Formats: sequence, C-alpha cells, structure tokens
Amino acid sequence: MILTPLFIIFFLLVFVLVWLFTNTIDKRKWVSLLISLVLTPIVYFYVFYPVINIFCSYHHQKHFETEAWKEKPALRYEMSQEILDENLFLSKNKKEIEALLGKSEWFSWDDSIKAESSDKWNYNLGFKPGAFNKMQECIELRFKNNAVESIKQYQLEKTFE
Repeated sequence: MILTPLFIIFFLLVFVLVWLFTNTIDKRKWVSLLISLVLTPIVYFYVFYPVINIFCSYHHQKHFETEAWKEKPALRYEMSQEILDENLFLSKNKKEIEALLGKSEWFSWDDSIKAESSDKWNYNLGFKPGAFNKMQECIELRFKNNAVESIKQYQLEKTFE
C-alpha cells in the first residue's frame, strides 16, 4: 500500500469521526481508543472508500496502445487524455488512423453538405465510472486533405431502457 498525503488525511478524518462516535457509546477513553483503532480501517475501506469512489469521477489514465484500444472498447476513456494532450493523431492519414484505431464507428453530420461526412470519424470511448453517470464519452477526428486536422472529445447522453 502506498501512503499518500491524501490517504493519511482521509484516514485521520475517519479515525476522528469514529473516535467521536465511540465517545458517545462509552466515556472511558481507553475503551473508545481501542474501539476506534479497530474500527477505523474497517470503516475506511468498507464504507468511506467505496462512497468516495461512487461519487468522485476519478479514473485511471493509461498510455495509448492499439491492442488495448481494439480489445477493450469500454475502457478507451482511460487513453483519451493522452490522445488529446499530445495530439497523437494530428497529420496522420486515414489509412494510418484505421490501422491504429480500426474503422470509424460512425460519421458526424456536416451542415455544409447536409449529410454525414466521411471526413468526420467518431469512436466510442465508453462510460467513465461514477454513480448516476449517463454520459457516454466519444472522440471525433476531423480530416482535411486526407490528414487529421483536429481531435475533439465530447459526450452523448445515453438513455437506458
């Protein structure tokens, strides 16, 4: 286990809350301390930590890998930040993109031609973890003269039946 400052602060916070709670049960300080020492790890890992994970939108970041992109499409959102920050696909042509990401999952609408444009490729990135998250992450690659001109990440609201 890695002891980070945030972990220590949260753990101490849980200890203080458990200590205050045990003081309402028994006024003997040594009993409260003993109960608090035993209950703090249990409360932290089985109550506090799961609740934090449900309501916080933290997720792991991974480096882009073609095999992982193709094998686990539901976890593509983990690679999206590197794609956007480092502009991994800018100036690559359609064949290179197809080799790295696979065929486009759908094309975006282009108002200038009043149809779906084959120069706007979209890929599903999956859903970021978190409670009540209905937003599907997507990425759009725009081509100009057969080369990627821009990369945009956006969200679509999904309704579940």
